[in-house]
Amino acid sequence: MTGTRPQGTHNPWQAVRAAFSGSFIEWYDFYLFGTAAGLIFPVLFFPGDDPTVSTIESFGAFAAGFLTRPLGALLFGHFGDRIGRKPMLLITVLLIGGATAVIGLLPTHDAIGSWAAVLLIGMRLLQGIGIGGEFGGGTLLALESAPTGRRGFMGSFHQMGTPAGLLVSSGVIALVTLLPDEQLYSWGWRLPFLLSGVFVVIALVMRSRVPETTAFQSAGTVARVPLFHLLRFGWKNLLLGIGARLADAVTFNVINVFAISFATVHLGLDKQMILTGFVIAAAVEFALLPLIGALSDRIGRRPVYLFGVIVCGIGGLLYFPILATQNTLFIWLAIVVLVAVGTGCMFGIQGAFFAEMFDTPTRYTGLGVVYQGSSLIGAAPTPAIALTLSAAFGFSYWPPALFLVGVCAISAVCVLLARETSMSDLIDNHDTAQAEPALAQKGL
Repeated sequence: MTGTRPQGTHNPWQAVRAAFSGSFIEWYDFYLFGTAAGLIFPVLFFPGDDPTVSTIESFGAFAAGFLTRPLGALLFGHFGDRIGRKPMLLITVLLIGGATAVIGLLPTHDAIGSWAAVLLIGMRLLQGIGIGGEFGGGTLLALESAPTGRRGFMGSFHQMGTPAGLLVSSGVIALVTLLPDEQLYSWGWRLPFLLSGVFVVIALVMRSRVPETTAFQSAGTVARVPLFHLLRFGWKNLLLGIGARLADAVTFNVINVFAISFATVHLGLDKQMILTGFVIAAAVEFALLPLIGALSDRIGRRPVYLFGVIVCGIGGLLYFPILATQNTLFIWLAIVVLVAVGTGCMFGIQGAFFAEMFDTPTRYTGLGVVYQGSSLIGAAPTPAIALTLSAAFGFSYWPPALFLVGVCAISAVCVLLARETSMSDLIDNHDTAQAEPALAQKGL
């Protein structure tokens, strides 16, 4: 099916800023919920006699949000590929930030019993639907109007929403945890969640002013069911993309969501010291991401991404022994290397690397399936898997560390099997040109 799309006046940097706003909210909310799942929610929403069981239940609520992410990816990807990127992005940012703000208003277990956990999980599921569509659309908003040869650099600004979200969420959590426990657990914990509502208003204003992307307006073909087209012609890249992203998805959830709880309970470390380390790492990563993106424009996506996988694999073996030293400077350095360099070299170019794997009529759907598929497989169960492995071996940190290394090995293989894409043209729909006869025949 072909048609003429409305044209708009494009300012690539305006699109980048609008994309950043949604990415920031996504990751602010993600890190906020993950940190609260380890430190706050076990007490307020999942109280019990055994702290380990309460923490596992809390991590289960954290994982619940990943269950609806694929639904969001397919839903927003379908309509984003058919009617445009921009309308979907207004809805996703409202769902993500709105659900997070509502969490800040929820009654706790002391007020309504187990219904508090039900409401928390319900908001997490709703949040997951919005997150499912945000990464693909936000990435394309930044990249589909960017010039070839600069997509890694310009796309990195969208990805800077990740460390910015981590920086702000960790900083806000660090501040409220300075409160006495009575105040923290009564009202202090709510403030970071309510702050998300303010961010939503800002993001909606920014995104409403941005026109549709250049690549989408230039594409003449629309797949009737983008997912079917993708599964037929792009299944290999789907699998490679999901596998490549597993290292990033698993690394952070091992060294942050799981490790914060493990280190404070079993290693006797101060949670404030670890949170400060992640604030420092986020600041360093924020500065490094544009350099990482520019480097990938010069030498290619694959070598930069592979370097990040290797750093996380080696760092995963060293991270917990370094935590056990209880040396603050060593711990901060380890966090900075793993977050800013390891995951930074992957996440900084994921948008460009994965977007370049797919053609315009299926790119939103492809990005969503890759990103949320890897989140469901890798990120969602990681904290619970890591805690279960640790508990099964007498609360040793080696099983979770080896689990992380194994995942990094899988990602390394997938990156090596993928083709280099840094100089591909997002407006040149090479896959569609090959598949168009079949699209017409099958009505896809």
